[in-house]
Amino acid sequence: MKNITLFALLFLTGVYAVGQNLIGYNDEEIKKYMKENCKEMNFEKVTNSIFRYLKYSDNSNSQTLLLFLNPNSVCKSVRMICDVNAKTEKVKEFNSLYKRSGENKWLDLRAGKVYIIEIKEEKWSCIISIEPDK
Repeated sequence: MKNITLFALLFLTGVYAVGQNLIGYNDEEIKKYMKENCKEMNFEKVTNSIFRYLKYSDNSNSQTLLLFLNPNSVCKSVRMICDVNAKTEKVKEFNSLYKRSGENKWLDLRAGKVYIIEIKEEKWSCIISIEPDK
């Protein structure tokens, strides 16, 4: 019973974290949002000479959220890596929030802009990406 409760809590955490499209937010706004709304996700300081991004993960490392930033520290894309077992619930969530545009693809229409949400299934994980439509 304890494991089911823990899994449900971790799963709902990931649903909420990705459910909010943070593209266009600056790094300080993202940190504030995550601190207030995704308390179970831990900020991890990273250094990378190629990409600038913020990284969050849950305590069990079953979910990792990467928010890629432009040179002005504004989020330009979002990627979440989670356990493959979460895919079914993610599809249900995205079907309820966004307009479906194909197999494992949705459109988020916000403030006159279009964002593409896509789930790619790997052997052990799902990669969810949110990017502006080009």
